[in-house]
Amino acid sequence: MFAIVAGGGKVGANVARTLLRRGHEVTLVEQRGDRHEQLESEFEHQVHLGDATELFVLERAGISRPADIVIAVTGDDEDNLVIGQLAKEKYGVPKVIARVNDPRNQQLFDLLDLRLTVSATQMVLGLIEHEVPAHELVHLLELREENLEIVEVEVGAGAPAVGKRVEELALPQGARLISVMRQGTAEIAVGSTRLDAGDQVLAILEPGKEDELRRLLLER
Repeated sequence: MFAIVAGGGKVGANVARTLLRRGHEVTLVEQRGDRHEQLESEFEHQVHLGDATELFVLERAGISRPADIVIAVTGDDEDNLVIGQLAKEKYGVPKVIARVNDPRNQQLFDLLDLRLTVSATQMVLGLIEHEVPAHELVHLLELREENLEIVEVEVGAGAPAVGKRVEELALPQGARLISVMRQGTAEIAVGSTRLDAGDQVLAILEPGKEDELRRLLLER
């Protein structure tokens, strides 16, 4: 696989380093001269100096070969948007991954159909929510291309689902239970799996179905 990584900060350098260790071909693009010099001592000819929002820089990096994947992980969301759009629309790169530094900009990436995005802020918030008991429904993973998400729910005492088997539940259309964890032991959710109060349930569902799932698994 030939990958172009735009942005030579900690994220970009670590991504490039890992891909190289796995035997992939990588070109790393960094526009800051001081950082480029540091990266050049490690990556040598595999790092290019330049602004990856410029066409001639992307072409010099080999995007027309064509590249199999472009990973835009600069510290500027506007740059990542431009790089992602150029890679996808002008050069037809089959897979583009973009970093979202400010979660408030996620909607812009969605509008431009850049659905493979990574937000460190959202990941950290998800981990925090996972550890805070007050959050009874936690968003763990968003599968943007598939229009699905994975959530974790703690079954509430007195909820309609308590004491029922999965096959008896009136799950919202577009939602399925994946697994049930009880007292530290997890099992795949099948039709005969019975739910108890306090169970930690993983579910996959279409966005917008959260309220229906809450009513079934949380409401008392």
